[in-house]
Amino acid sequence: MRFESIIWRALLLVGLSIFVPYTKAQNWPTSVVKLVVPYAPGGGTDLVARLLAIKLTEQIGVNFIVENRPGGGGTLGSGFVARAVPDGYTLLVTAPEMSIDPSLRLSLPYDVSRDFSPISQLTSGAYMLAANPLVPVRTIEELVAAAKREPDKFNYGSSGSGTINHLKGELFRIMTGIQWQHIPYKGSGPSIVAAVGGEVQFVFASTTALSPHILSGKLRGIGITGAERNPLLPNIPTIAESGVPGYNVTGWYALFAPAGTPTEILNRIHAATKRALNDTVIKARLATSGNEPIASSPAEFAVFLRSEMEKWAGVIKTSGIQKIE
Repeated sequence: MRFESIIWRALLLVGLSIFVPYTKAQNWPTSVVKLVVPYAPGGGTDLVARLLAIKLTEQIGVNFIVENRPGGGGTLGSGFVARAVPDGYTLLVTAPEMSIDPSLRLSLPYDVSRDFSPISQLTSGAYMLAANPLVPVRTIEELVAAAKREPDKFNYGSSGSGTINHLKGELFRIMTGIQWQHIPYKGSGPSIVAAVGGEVQFVFASTTALSPHILSGKLRGIGITGAERNPLLPNIPTIAESGVPGYNVTGWYALFAPAGTPTEILNRIHAATKRALNDTVIKARLATSGNEPIASSPAEFAVFLRSEMEKWAGVIKTSGIQKIE
């Protein structure tokens, strides 16, 4: 075989290796796109994913379906997406634990920074600290003062060790210098029931989950964890304005793709996601669950994710929380 022929064949193969992925990106999507939720159906992540799936299906013209893959505190489903072919047909909708797990778990089946391409932060929503009405504390200032007078007198319930509801309490403890006991439960529901029944004195949970109990008088709202008051409960101040400046914890849902997904596909998904989150019906549905749409760019979300990972790494290290498998 002549040398020139070998060169031309090599150049042709290189050209095809570039052209085929480019063509696939240009034609995306031609079949069903999966939105993997690494939690069981019915939760907040699942709700947001299903709202998004409906609008993406309408806009892009192929079916976007939600596939629940619970287990391992969200790590099984996330790992499945990390190993998926990066072709835009398998995406991940997940929650703040994505930023907590790298510092909390002894091992992960993926590297959050290396194995995923961030597409967008979808929503933001603050949480709340509530108290059983029999607890003689009505404000954050009173809680801090009382806890400093009598260390370890108070306790708070959460949705489980290492969850964001647990870490909110640890961050509060670190920033105020108080001592209080953490009581973990298997989910937000049981922790709220425990607070209503007086089994625990305080509880951290979503505003949506706590609001009915506060409006009925079964619990007392003490403080909002975010930077602004909740318009549905405007009389409850933020923790930051109640003597703990800088305290800010918000819940969020976000959209990821496997690392290596073509930029053109990522851009198309982000543009469609942004349009979906600006839809008036979606905004209204999100508001009822205490969330507001964000639709940040991939670059903006990457910065936010990094800051969340750094924040929770610091809390876990300072508080001495034991790492889990």
